[in-house]
Amino acid sequence: MALDLTDVALFVRVCATRNLSAAGREFGLSPAASSTRMAQLEKQLGARLLHRTTRQITLTQDGEVFLERAMALLDAAEQASSAVGHGNAQPQGLLRVAASVTFGRLYLVPEVPQFLKEHPGVQLDLRLSDSTHDLAADGIDVAIRIGPLRDSALVARPLAPSKLVLCASPDYLRQRGVPQQPSDLLQHECLVLQAMNPWRLRERDGGELLLRVSGRFRSDNGEALRDAAIAGLGIGLSSTWLVAEQLRSGALVRVLPGYQTTDSVISAVYLNRRFLPPKSQAFIDFFSRRFGPEPYWDEGIA
Repeated sequence: MALDLTDVALFVRVCATRNLSAAGREFGLSPAASSTRMAQLEKQLGARLLHRTTRQITLTQDGEVFLERAMALLDAAEQASSAVGHGNAQPQGLLRVAASVTFGRLYLVPEVPQFLKEHPGVQLDLRLSDSTHDLAADGIDVAIRIGPLRDSALVARPLAPSKLVLCASPDYLRQRGVPQQPSDLLQHECLVLQAMNPWRLRERDGGELLLRVSGRFRSDNGEALRDAAIAGLGIGLSSTWLVAEQLRSGALVRVLPGYQTTDSVISAVYLNRRFLPPKSQAFIDFFSRRFGPEPYWDEGIA
């Protein structure tokens, strides 16, 4: 007996939400009907997919195996649908996107109205969190990540460079002096983003210099460190997309501008499948055009 794609899609959403009732509501199903459909799917497959208790839902080993196949099956169905007829060729359906809180709020949310206007068949579920999502388990179609890709199961498409700059407030530099060379940073209060120490600078001769800096304030949040720099607490190493407005206004100024930092990249990542659904492709193409190799947030930064 062929699998019912609604049951398969419901299973994928249960895995993402870890809540059978919530997933069922997305399909217009009561909790009882949702439970029945999951039981039918498990019976048809001859395998237990979910461990269900009154407090939580977890995947069995068979469930973890089936989840990846289920998502591929749904993608294949969407591919077949989009290949038939002009109307179905348009991106459509629910698109789940994950991004960090700060980047998403500053650069994705303002563009959402235009994206949805251009793609009226798409519904967007934007998840903003500084925790790294498991795309398969959380049912995420596309995630925006900054930095090197560490998961070989994912494909990354670069959207824009993420340039790093050293910066501080004018008041701090008046009080503590302006560093003239990288080693001077060791005598300054440095605002350290956790997991981003030592700082990497490229010397004028092209060599790379690693500096393990220190200071009295550190955080795991880039906005907190930016605001600390504005308040005069020290020198920070920040992405230009985070401090562009403050650099243009003069609230922050560049430090050691003659020394380049080791830059990063902003990428759209997705599961390594042979087929990328039209809705995901549309999202990636839209933001690739909007950002590009010379992103607008870098304009006017000396």
